[in-house]
Amino acid sequence: MEQRPSHALNSSAASRDSADTMPAIYGELQPVGGGDPIPLLKPTLVVGRRESCDIVLRFPNVSGTHCELSIADGRWTVKDLNSSNGTKVNGCRISEGHLNPGDRVSIGRHEYEVCYSPDSIGGVAGSFSSSPLRDIFSKSLLASAGLENRSRPKSGRPRS
Repeated sequence: MEQRPSHALNSSAASRDSADTMPAIYGELQPVGGGDPIPLLKPTLVVGRRESCDIVLRFPNVSGTHCELSIADGRWTVKDLNSSNGTKVNGCRISEGHLNPGDRVSIGRHEYEVCYSPDSIGGVAGSFSSSPLRDIFSKSLLASAGLENRSRPKSGRPRS
């Protein structure tokens, strides 16, 4: 029985004009823990479980159309497409965020290291901050403002 990879790529005929030309590669997603890297062949890619996606991840915890990867201002960005299990960048759930080289993006429960060279896609290496745009709903407003009191104030009465 032939084993199929857990991901597949749908590439257009335009990127396969002839056997002599290689399609442009804008980077790759390297599965954390091992596995075949997923080449990023277009400046905008839809990732999900549906066969119509550019990158197909055949896992039950990946939504049909889970997220979109795109190049903006010389670096990769990720946008969650209202997925059931969410998208994270470096462990923080996001609705949209930047992906710097070496960042880790989690799609459902599957984690990938983002590998690309900013200078090869129009960016400048080392000029980006590593903090993703965080999902505003990941914390309470009090916690986001630093006003949430995590410990109870001490009083003169003993606790029961």
